[in-house]
Amino acid sequence: MESFALWRDRRGRLSALRIIALALLLFPLAKAVADAGVIAHGARPLNDLIHRAGFWTLVLLGVTLAITPFRRIGRYGNLIDVRRMLGVGTFCYAAAHLALYIADQSYDLGKVVHEITHRVYLIIGFIAWLGLAALAATSTDTMMRKLGGLRWRRLHQAIYVISLLALIHYFQQTKADVTVPIFVAGLFGWLIAYRGLAWWQDRNELSTLSLLGLAIVVAALTFAGEAIGIAIEFGISPLRVLATAFDFDIGIRPGWEVLAAGLAVAALDFVRARWNRRVPRPRPVAAE
Repeated sequence: MESFALWRDRRGRLSALRIIALALLLFPLAKAVADAGVIAHGARPLNDLIHRAGFWTLVLLGVTLAITPFRRIGRYGNLIDVRRMLGVGTFCYAAAHLALYIADQSYDLGKVVHEITHRVYLIIGFIAWLGLAALAATSTDTMMRKLGGLRWRRLHQAIYVISLLALIHYFQQTKADVTVPIFVAGLFGWLIAYRGLAWWQDRNELSTLSLLGLAIVVAALTFAGEAIGIAIEFGISPLRVLATAFDFDIGIRPGWEVLAAGLAVAALDFVRARWNRRVPRPRPVAAE
């Protein structure tokens, strides 16, 4: 039973960090229960649950990817302790996403297989699901030892491809307003770009200036991506779309939200770097 005590760390001690992570994993389920009345009276209750499970899968996938940069930026290495929990939790919501879809098809597995193999967005989503399943199945210490450290790391680097496939799946099933998918794509872009920049600079930690530049570049790419997507969809010039970026009467574009998030991260790094410098170091005790 001790292995199921997710609120305790490896030493068996009560962990506030694990409790917070567990609460985060249970929040989508609690919200669905709280919204049960609204869901039940909707046109397609199962379809609502399918989309909720898929959305939270993507959110938790992003949170899992954020562990590495934020434990460096926040100077809080203990965050690594909840990465596995969050990763497995992400797959659980992905599994619920698929299970609810099967239920929506009246458990007709033949129909499910036909739909998945004949619809592009379902093919992409299912490939991402298989990838998450493989990562969840190999997340244990036993599998890490069996695969070896190098092969295990290479396998789990597939998370970047899986994230891209999950984003494409999310975009393709979004019928109307793509503002939220664009914002989510911008955040994922920052998470991937952070790793790319750290690898290119050959550094574990990026400077505040690098994080500031990263925020500006990713936000600019978010603006450009949205403009190009809308231009292709409606057959207009991307420049006309970009011209509306400063028209806040029609809403705040995802690029500004991505920029705000990136600047907040840079500010956190700035504060934490100076806080660490101010922390007094213990003076060595003189030998008697």
